[in-house]
Amino acid sequence: MALVDRLPKHLFTNRGWGLLAAGAVSLVSAHIMGRRDLLTLAVFLILLPLVALAGVRVLKPRFQVYREFNPATVETSMPTTVRLAVARTGFATGHVIMEEQLPPRFGDPPAFRFPARSASGGTSRYEYHLRSGKRGQFRIGPVTAEFSDPFGLSLRRHAIDDGDLLTVTPAAVELPATGLAGARGNDGVTATRIRANPSDDDVMTREYRHGDSMRRVHWPATARHGQLMVRQEESVTTPEATIILDQRFIAFSQGAGSMFGGHDDDSDLVTSPGFEWTVTAAMSISAHLAERNYSVRTLDVFGNPALARSRSASDPLAEEFSGAGGLHAIAEGLAAIELSGPRHHRAEHQGSATEQRPAADDAVDSAFDDRLMDKLAAHRLRGPLLALLGNIPLAEAKALGPAAGYGANAFALLVTDPSRNVDQVVETLRRDGWRVVAVTSKTPLAEAWAAFDEGGIMKAASAAMDVRRGAAVPR
Repeated sequence: MALVDRLPKHLFTNRGWGLLAAGAVSLVSAHIMGRRDLLTLAVFLILLPLVALAGVRVLKPRFQVYREFNPATVETSMPTTVRLAVARTGFATGHVIMEEQLPPRFGDPPAFRFPARSASGGTSRYEYHLRSGKRGQFRIGPVTAEFSDPFGLSLRRHAIDDGDLLTVTPAAVELPATGLAGARGNDGVTATRIRANPSDDDVMTREYRHGDSMRRVHWPATARHGQLMVRQEESVTTPEATIILDQRFIAFSQGAGSMFGGHDDDSDLVTSPGFEWTVTAAMSISAHLAERNYSVRTLDVFGNPALARSRSASDPLAEEFSGAGGLHAIAEGLAAIELSGPRHHRAEHQGSATEQRPAADDAVDSAFDDRLMDKLAAHRLRGPLLALLGNIPLAEAKALGPAAGYGANAFALLVTDPSRNVDQVVETLRRDGWRVVAVTSKTPLAEAWAAFDEGGIMKAASAAMDVRRGAAVPR
């Protein structure tokens, strides 16, 4: 039996190998004893397994597989239910043992027997659960089936479908309420005052209507018209926020001589602990703002759409997102976003540089250059500006500094290593008007977010969306 167990199982079953062995013995006996009947038996015992082997390889049973994830997109550490429906579309082969192939992180592949006991209409249905502690896109499947001939002599395993991608998005961390969104009204919108003609009061006023606040009464126009007139220069708009997401390999290198993970095992993501912290921060801040009816614009440090390189993004070229649909699109895009660009350490941290897969635009553009500034200027003072940055040198901090003038307020989370001294970078950004918090990959995100309110640095946020700088209308 030990010898039989060592024989390859992808060709014959134990029964098949047994018949071949019996045929070989009969053949030798026929030669020694000169018995024609033994020769006939030997030929039969040898040919039967070989015919069975040819049959299971030539006659391939056909199946149709339908796979559904519920929910279709799942957050990290949350379960998703996988539902399989398998139907035979070719000739019948009896019972078949099938397996759903999974990435290693999900454990052993589930095995099931086809047809199922509860099969109806020729379709067998199966269900199992998956959970991933890391974000990414994972190939679930294919279903592989092990076929045997009617005599159970030969085996063949092959895939009967191509599998489907499961998208696991980063889970948002609940952030404490801060002054960042303090400019919103009770209805979740913001009043933006736009002066059409500073001397044309009639254009900017209308007759008083029941329910209008007395604070909006325009007394000079009231005196001129002889009836109550109120200002109508306030137009309700959706508050906006811009997130700059640093995703450069070089910005998240871990110090001298360290080349962190080429890939994140089976999800095939180029990432690092610091970048994972940054992605979670981007997801959490987007969710925090979306709950307060902000529209969110995402850019990278070159002024390109932040999700342009993500293979999981539904619309890689999109920059602006709003509502529940927009938040879902951000989550999908962040699922498989990874570090990109030249992979080497800065001169002060390296002896030699190695580069892999450089991005074409990274090689030409400079971070925080005119392209990014033009994008920010197009939405000047329409809302807060948030930068999620890796290890940036002092020169880049000086280049980014003036961007603070394009946001109603400017906030920066600087994800760095404990061993690095970032005091000069932080001080440079603060001098230019940025609110800066330096963190590491182990800093609780909620604490980092709350730090923006410490020391009263958010006092100006209550007026952030209330009036564009220099455009206030005197009352």
